[in-house]
Amino acid sequence: MEKRTISLEYLNTTSSERFCSMLAGIFEHSPWIAKRVVSKRPFESIEELYYNMIAEVTSSGEDKKLALIRAHPDLAGKAARYGMLTAESIYEQKSAGLDRLNDEEFMEFHKLNIVYKKRFGFPYIIATRGFEKVHNKHSILINMRTRLQNTLDKEKKEALQQIARIAELRLKNLVGK
Repeated sequence: MEKRTISLEYLNTTSSERFCSMLAGIFEHSPWIAKRVVSKRPFESIEELYYNMIAEVTSSGEDKKLALIRAHPDLAGKAARYGMLTAESIYEQKSAGLDRLNDEEFMEFHKLNIVYKKRFGFPYIIATRGFEKVHNKHSILINMRTRLQNTLDKEKKEALQQIARIAELRLKNLVGK
């Protein structure tokens, strides 16, 4: 995913439909978040826009939060292998080397994805690139095994925190000053 920079001023003044369309990919398959914040324009900063989006997620019901978590693809899963990910997910998984797994590594991710999803009822989510750390396939596997020990409540919170990090990175990649 190449960096596409649009201005905050443009987002603040464009039509509601265009605003929602441009921000639809910030949260994976969850355009409802952009739709809920469009009426709060104008935003003074990218950070204000981000915090408003996160506030919508935080204040949403448990069903909405779970649907948001479940909207994410399996990491290094079949969707990735067969090119069925969003442009944002392709870029993020590629940045961690998940597009270059050999068959043995793919099977290890596949098995852990199954175990994880069976335990928690949603896919494992991690911000593969971040502000202080960029993950690779090895660190992701270690993190995945560690998080399998979490309680359901702790893992829901962790998944939402990871989604928030992903959204922040996507938003900063999309919107310039």
